[in-house]
Amino acid sequence: MGLFKNQYEKAMDDIIKHIDANMSNNYKDAAQANFREFEELYNKLCDEGVLKDKVKAVYGDKLAEYRTKMQGFTHKDQKPYWT
Repeated sequence: MGLFKNQYEKAMDDIIKHIDANMSNNYKDAAQANFREFEELYNKLCDEGVLKDKVKAVYGDKLAEYRTKMQGFTHKDQKPYWT
């Protein structure tokens, strides 16, 4: 991921920014939706062969990192404090 990024890398970076913003604001549903969007875009670009191997590896690692963070990051898993 150098200084010059193509349109696909910029699109994935925008989604990553949304994921980070939603996670930091505790918008769990929105963060999950952005994660699914990122995963779909990444898989689509990989299937089309648009991404270079180095870029594919970087975003693949990022996807795996978010996958572990998103486990249990939902409102339904949250215990109410009044019970």
